[in-house]
Amino acid sequence: MFKQREWFGGCLCGDIRYRASGNPEWVGICHCQSCRKHTGGVLNAAAGFQRSNVTFTGKPEEFRSSKGVGRLFCSRCGSALAYKSEQWPRDIHLFVGTFDEPNLIQPQFHIFA
Repeated sequence: MFKQREWFGGCLCGDIRYRASGNPEWVGICHCQSCRKHTGGVLNAAAGFQRSNVTFTGKPEEFRSSKGVGRLFCSRCGSALAYKSEQWPRDIHLFVGTFDEPNLIQPQFHIFA
């Protein structure tokens, strides 16, 4: 699906940056109300990586939007960065719009459309 590589991204103000190693396990577009509210858009594109393959510089804040769900964001500029859930404890879903090269990431499916 993707050439093995490292992916970089971060928030609008630059206080938080991340690096994801390897390939995303999936890329999807979510239309659920929670994602729409978190991002302020009509949908949210996310790429699933193993948490162990993602490192942050700067410390994202975490909002517990529902039981077992954490939504990561920058406390300075408000950029929505990622989603994590106790349902998938080894995964983190990075928001494609925060990647430095989002055009290289092609969605594979829609959910809650």
